[in-house]
Amino acid sequence: MKAPRYSAVGEALGEATLPEVFESAVNEALLHQAVVAYMANQRQGTSAVKTRAQVRGGGRKPWRQKHTGRARQGSIRSPHWRKGGIVFGPSPRDYRLAIPARLKRQALAAALAQRANEGQVRVVSELAFEAPKTQQMAALLEAVGANGALLVTGQLERHAVLSIRNLPGASAMMVRDLNAYAVVSHPCLVLTDDALAALGEASGR
Repeated sequence: MKAPRYSAVGEALGEATLPEVFESAVNEALLHQAVVAYMANQRQGTSAVKTRAQVRGGGRKPWRQKHTGRARQGSIRSPHWRKGGIVFGPSPRDYRLAIPARLKRQALAAALAQRANEGQVRVVSELAFEAPKTQQMAALLEAVGANGALLVTGQLERHAVLSIRNLPGASAMMVRDLNAYAVVSHPCLVLTDDALAALGEASGR
């Protein structure tokens, strides 16, 4: 499978051969499972409210049981009282969903294959950023037809990361951090030569 290859300034350099991982089968059910697990694992699960047993006060019966003309009450911290406890409110919990590493790799391969089948993969020979320049990054993505893309690098490209973070929908990450959610949440994929080589080595193991 091929993908268009460009220079650091967006000039066409022909085509690049994509690794075998881009030819994997697209398993939509597995992609859905991986994305749901990733999003669930980002949740903190720290929301909490106090029940009537945890609210301070309310130990004394507000008035006697009978002969007052009012409804019987046992505590001023009952849920129907102002400043009372909350019924069925959220409590701290763990939303984490476990997914085997093998399935994570398969889901990533499926996401990469999906973008390749759609023709939404670009390869850039190198990144020439001597300083953070958002305008330069925007011009590069515009030239390769990948606005709002996910830029994948082999090594940490600090200037490139700082240049892309203000572009709407676009982001950057290293190939070692790549996951199925990151791929499917961007309409296009832009890889550097070293990232492409790293993906080829990983898929060959």
